[in-house]
Amino acid sequence: MRVTRPMLALSGAVAILALTGCGSGGKGEAAAPETVTGSLEHIAAEAKCKPNMQTDADTIRQALCKKGKEKYVLATFATDRGQREWLNGAKDYGGYYLVGRKWVAVGEKKTVTALQGTIGGTMEEGSEHMNPGGSHNSGNHGSGGGHG
Repeated sequence: MRVTRPMLALSGAVAILALTGCGSGGKGEAAAPETVTGSLEHIAAEAKCKPNMQTDADTIRQALCKKGKEKYVLATFATDRGQREWLNGAKDYGGYYLVGRKWVAVGEKKTVTALQGTIGGTMEEGSEHMNPGGSHNSGNHGSGGGHG
């Protein structure tokens, strides 16, 4: 199984999620713009972020961005498959993921929801039991099942 690089990158995303803590829901769901594509630098520029590079490898490039006081991770991938493998592993740690073509932004719900209004993408939520106060507010932990 070839998940060493994605899992290494995942550790950075998990560290960022730990730094940012849990978010509360944002307001307003305007129509999202067309999803941006391109290099990490191009996507960061569209998001008005000066990327602080954390990982610069052949398969993944990852940077830390700030939006006001909030931080998020922006990652780009060499392949669609690499992106999906990374997401599948990362979602076990909870969090909120804004997903575009070969890129992902990870952070608090309100941060990535606001970002979606700028760079497009599709919102995905990590593991329910790792997102207390997320869209499933029942208090049941470890229920599994992949309900979304």
